[in-house]
Amino acid sequence: MNISVSENMHVALSAVWVNRFRSLLTILGIVIGITTVVTVASLLTGLRLGVVTFFEELGPDNIFVFKTSGDPNRMRVSEKEARRRPILPEYANLIRRSVTSVEDVGVQLVIPPVMGNRPMTARVPGFETDQVSMTGQTSNLIQLSPREILTGRSFTADEEERAAKVAVIGYDLGEALFPEGQPVGKTMMVDGAEFTVVGVYAKAKGGFFGQNGMDTAISIPLTTAHLRYPQIDRYMLVCKARPGMRDDALAEVEGVLRKARRVPAGEENDFSISTPDQIIEQFDRITGLIGLVAIAISALGLLVGGIGVMNIMLVSVTERTREIGVRKAIGARSRDIVGQFLVEAMTLTGVGGVLGITIAILVTMLVSALVPSLPSSVPTWAVVAGFGTSVAVGLFFGVWPAIKAARLDPVEALRYE
Repeated sequence: MNISVSENMHVALSAVWVNRFRSLLTILGIVIGITTVVTVASLLTGLRLGVVTFFEELGPDNIFVFKTSGDPNRMRVSEKEARRRPILPEYANLIRRSVTSVEDVGVQLVIPPVMGNRPMTARVPGFETDQVSMTGQTSNLIQLSPREILTGRSFTADEEERAAKVAVIGYDLGEALFPEGQPVGKTMMVDGAEFTVVGVYAKAKGGFFGQNGMDTAISIPLTTAHLRYPQIDRYMLVCKARPGMRDDALAEVEGVLRKARRVPAGEENDFSISTPDQIIEQFDRITGLIGLVAIAISALGLLVGGIGVMNIMLVSVTERTREIGVRKAIGARSRDIVGQFLVEAMTLTGVGGVLGITIAILVTMLVSALVPSLPSSVPTWAVVAGFGTSVAVGLFFGVWPAIKAARLDPVEALRYE
């Protein structure tokens, strides 16, 4: 007697439904494990998408040079990096003259948001915020890292040359200081100095954990920043490579700077040089470690769930000994019995996988609704992998109970009460 797969699944689902509470407890570990993996994968996928979008907006062909590694706004760095000499703005002209694979170079002065114990603030009559950062930059930086300007304009080369006190502000800052709208042409006080707003950037795309610092940033001419903060030397170079020549430009810029800074051959750079791809790779390494931790946690849940499934299937074999005897007596082969119990085990864990995936999707949607700044996206591969893993657990842990059932002597099984 041949037992079809569909009949085995029907029997398995019937057994699961009849003992639904026991089955739910059995697959709880499966549910927890799959929920953990799919939820973490969804959050990390959303975060990565935000980071990739962020650096695409900064310019995929750009090369960034700074004194230290990591975020230029980060104040705490290693002692070794803190001892490095600053990047000089004069390097920009040197690179323009020496590196043919570079189209242009912009200079940015990163002004710390907190100097001493005093945070930087921006205010207008009736409104004030300390959620603000400021950078001085050359006028060509808007072409090197194109950003959409919602209203107004960027500052000009002439305004930069005469150190005009003008500023282009981020979208969120414009909303905070000028909730009534129309900030262009109005003045604001930033760190004790008055600036005229000439433009407002459109809402920035992407970011880390859904936040983009450019939305609360203030851009002023580099000469204005240099006169206002002569003690700060946190310069960053933005080098735009010619199309298709970024790798060549990266190597050439690195060589020119090593020579200019007299870095001996064989020693590591005393500056940080990176591209958007390299930064994304670093992010991927970090999220990869987080993913491994999530997999380790879920593996424990799957192991507990698998052992529970094997235990309940052994109990099921004992409870259904007479049924197995009847089936074998009327012609069911050993492989039919093995198939029956394997399908039942895989159905049980498959149901756990579906529940886990459903819960993970609901959790992801809830996180997106409650914390809009934390993007999330459920990847198809995580859903497929989660369901496939749950079924595979049932297959692995269902082998021994299935073999035990197939080895039952039909005569002895029929005598079983």
